[in-house]
Amino acid sequence: MNIAFHKTHTTKEELDAVSSAISSGWLTMGPKVIEFENKFNEYIGSEKAVMLNSATAALHLSLKAIGLNQGDEVIVPTNTFVATAEVVTYFNAIPVLCDIEESTHNIDISKIEELITSKTKAIIPVHFGGQPCDMDEIYMIASKYNLKIIEDAAHALPSTYKGNLIGNLDGTDITCFSFYATKTLSTGEGGMATTNNNDYSKNIMINRLHGISRDVWDRHSGGDWRYDVVDNGNKYNSTDLNAALGIVQLKKLHDMKDKRKSIADSYDYAFDGRIDRVRIKDDRTTSYHLYVIKVNNRDELYSILKENGIGTSVHFTPIHKLTYYREKYDYINENYSVANKVFEQSLSLPIYPDLSDEDVEYIIENVLKYAK
Repeated sequence: MNIAFHKTHTTKEELDAVSSAISSGWLTMGPKVIEFENKFNEYIGSEKAVMLNSATAALHLSLKAIGLNQGDEVIVPTNTFVATAEVVTYFNAIPVLCDIEESTHNIDISKIEELITSKTKAIIPVHFGGQPCDMDEIYMIASKYNLKIIEDAAHALPSTYKGNLIGNLDGTDITCFSFYATKTLSTGEGGMATTNNNDYSKNIMINRLHGISRDVWDRHSGGDWRYDVVDNGNKYNSTDLNAALGIVQLKKLHDMKDKRKSIADSYDYAFDGRIDRVRIKDDRTTSYHLYVIKVNNRDELYSILKENGIGTSVHFTPIHKLTYYREKYDYINENYSVANKVFEQSLSLPIYPDLSDEDVEYIIENVLKYAK
């Protein structure tokens, strides 16, 4: 057996779409990006969707759109990929870390208010593994202290909270998705920001391409070369090649989720009463981006599974344990007792559409045999 931790689900349809984009002669941001943005926006139901070259870029420009400044503070969970905290530092602002819930690995809403100061500008809830955070409670806190909310939904496509798709929740200012190679919809590299605020979307659109008032496709198709630079922007635009992939993958989004759910159901049935795992709350649905078990011999199990041809991963090394952030911001390890505990226990198992039933059975067999 040789089971990778992840394989992106692609078919001839994706290959044909990219070939068509190449044959068009237009490779950078152009009509396919616009088409993908419109289709994604229609799917989510938001006012505007803006494609970028990564979720990191989406988070960065979202913080710029809400007016984050030097010295401001942004509350983020410590159990997240480094990008969530990293983008805050781009402004010389401060990522304020919050501990997590043990059952879901999402931000612990009971600990948010004690972290708020007069410098707090925003909260970035991260929907770990695809399961939405407790957004109603987060909205109440944000409203009480006049804070902005930017959802890190890198894992959460398609996920729902109380019947509504992540990306179009009332109370959220901007939602950021990832289309990285391992995500539930992949364009290789890519991201999307969705919002119901026209000022935010215009700000993100302008700043994704150097702050230029008109992008190259607009100038090309409009027949006028003139442009202006109206902000100090970034080079964060995506390309028609990436968008062509996204258009095809979006059509398959629910079928791919159903396959991942089937795998998760098999894991749940096999591990029930024997192996702990991240739990899903009843009033929300997950994208099943990750399936995380919790064991007492995590590192040993990781090595054994690798020797037996099964790839696994760990999500995540908490931000407060990363050298740069620990040394720069003097995070105190003891303040994140839950994140510390689950970090030592957590192991992410393969969960992607191209896993066969035989693969899943082999993974289950090995986990049950060697987990402690």
